[in-house]
Amino acid sequence: MNQTPTAPAGAPAGVPVDTHCPYCSLQCGMRLGAAASGPSPVEIVERPDFPVNRGALCGKGHSAAAVLAPGVRLTAPLVRDEKGGPLREATWDEALDRAASAFAAAGERYGRDAVGVFGGGGLTNEKAYLLGKFARVALRTANIDYNGRFCMSSAAAAHRNAFGLDRGLPFPLADVARTGCLILVGSNLADTMPPAVRYVREMRENGGTLIVVDPRRTRTADLADLHLAPAPGTDLALALGLLHLVVAGGHVDEDFIASRTNGWEAAREAAMAHWPERVEAITGVPVSQLRRCVELFVSAGTGMVLTARGPEQQSKGVDTVGAWINLCLATGRAGRPLSGYGCLTGQGNGQGGREHGQKADQLPGYRSITDPAARAHVARVWGVDPADLPGPGVSAYELLDALGTEGGARALLLMGSNPVVSAPNARHVTSRLAALDSLVVCDVVLSETAALADVVLPSAQWAEETGTMTNLEGRVILRQAALPPVGHARTDLRILHDLADRLGHGKGFPADPEEVFTELRAASAGGQADYSGIDYARIRAEEGVFWPCPAGDAADPVVPHPGTPRLFLDRFATPDGRARFVNVSHRPAGEEPDADYPLLLTTGRVLAQYQSGAQTRRTPELNRAAPAPFVELHPRLAARLGVTEGEPLALTSRRGRATAPARITTAIRPDTVFMPFHWPGEGRANSLTNPALDPQSRMPEFKVCAVRAEKAIPSEAAPATGEAVR
Repeated sequence: MNQTPTAPAGAPAGVPVDTHCPYCSLQCGMRLGAAASGPSPVEIVERPDFPVNRGALCGKGHSAAAVLAPGVRLTAPLVRDEKGGPLREATWDEALDRAASAFAAAGERYGRDAVGVFGGGGLTNEKAYLLGKFARVALRTANIDYNGRFCMSSAAAAHRNAFGLDRGLPFPLADVARTGCLILVGSNLADTMPPAVRYVREMRENGGTLIVVDPRRTRTADLADLHLAPAPGTDLALALGLLHLVVAGGHVDEDFIASRTNGWEAAREAAMAHWPERVEAITGVPVSQLRRCVELFVSAGTGMVLTARGPEQQSKGVDTVGAWINLCLATGRAGRPLSGYGCLTGQGNGQGGREHGQKADQLPGYRSITDPAARAHVARVWGVDPADLPGPGVSAYELLDALGTEGGARALLLMGSNPVVSAPNARHVTSRLAALDSLVVCDVVLSETAALADVVLPSAQWAEETGTMTNLEGRVILRQAALPPVGHARTDLRILHDLADRLGHGKGFPADPEEVFTELRAASAGGQADYSGIDYARIRAEEGVFWPCPAGDAADPVVPHPGTPRLFLDRFATPDGRARFVNVSHRPAGEEPDADYPLLLTTGRVLAQYQSGAQTRRTPELNRAAPAPFVELHPRLAARLGVTEGEPLALTSRRGRATAPARITTAIRPDTVFMPFHWPGEGRANSLTNPALDPQSRMPEFKVCAVRAEKAIPSEAAPATGEAVR
């Protein structure tokens, strides 16, 4: 084929490059050098000077170079000549022409919103920014959202409700080591972010206490001074019950409430309706443990509550997180040193990815797309009329649910996501993707979603491109290219540039990441997520810069702003500077157990895999550690089913069926089963999950749904026989 690789050249041979891990939101620092042997062109070595991980890497980080090998990833564009036909290699011109023509045809036939864009929380800030601009300027569609909607959206909404601003952690991760009591809610930190566990261990060595809230006794729970195991979907009642005990025990910080908050009386009244015995009946957590939890939390001089997907991925996730924030506010554990609420953001750029425009309702700088002033500011930066910018679109699941239907997108550009595995109600989502007139996927590997595409555009890998990420602390860091892309892969920025050019927008879509970041800085200036005082040189010099960081210090515009490692110490980001309690009460999950589906299913991650597994399942070292899905269940449930360790077990919900080997353990509640969600096929956990949406965040309810369980034959061609639990 007559093609030439087009990505940046990377560093000179033999020169080590400081960069960051391609996986979770810690964005651990690492150093890339030339590999002495093996299929990967680089080797990963520790980078002890980076403050977040101080050189430590988990197995995913250590093995990240494996996916750079040529035989693992996409190296040339692929096209499909007819629906149902095979994918074949194509030139870039053919593939790009097909993609652009499909977008133009859908827009002309059905209207601009018939073209959709679906992004990812792993994209760099530059890519997320340019993808949002591409949707709204080149395509002029409102239909853009991203898979981060499935991760942090409930915590983000709760942050904004209470504090007026959303940043995952309002303090550096190192502050965790110095707090007096930490409540981890729905986080298995030891498996999902192993390098962060050192801060928890240091906290306990310093005399602090750890409380873990999780339906399972995880490796993180094994570290705890107290483990609370509520039924999935009852975290809201638990938080309200704890606040009830704070009030009843006289532990309310009246001075803090009077001077720095609003809305306490309504929140207090709601909490008092959740007395301990009622909460025990709802959650299954004994009253004695509720009292002990409050005793530990209020007796420490400082305290933090950190949530993850457990309480957030619910149809009441925003209210649930709000209730945990209420607990912090009522006890004066917010807006003070070594205290506060935070969200353990999941995806690599889960923070930055939700700040700069790939969300349905958002413009860069965490601006609202419905705010006339925000529209005017961004339109000036982009050189367009504000009236030409589309309004808000629908959320991620709603976008996917409507694909190929009247009023939904008929052509879709999907970048950095694998919803065939990761979306709730995945069987239905897969059918909607198949119903599109055209699906165009940009990815580094032939994921399960890319395998359905009409056009596949091979993207450069993390070590082959430069760009910024924003970690869970709000620290903006810089990934740096160490080598050029393999084969004919191109950077996503170059792909967006080439597509925009074919759609009549040759200017305004640069392929150079630093040029894009310069424009992002201008677009974010004055917004809540203000990056205007950050540049690549400063990130390199300071090991990252915390936003907000405007272009100059307010007192002296010539002096660079220092960045903001700690938020809310003087005031909250609300109009009056006060934090806001929320008035919330317990309500059931979107789907409760019944006679036909009597068990609760919850889902999550395992140590050796990541998200949909598109990359980690292609890494031999990680696959040896976690080769396949499983169903975790309690021995009492296993005995009722007559199933033994390793036997195939089928779970069925109202949406689908999944089969995997049984893993029997007392670490889970008898009324609950657990499946990891990294795998496709018969073991796809998201064939079961419920797409019921939170009314504020539009987060699907991944973490709780009703299922039945029954023994299954090893390879099911038809529904398995056997006694079901009913």
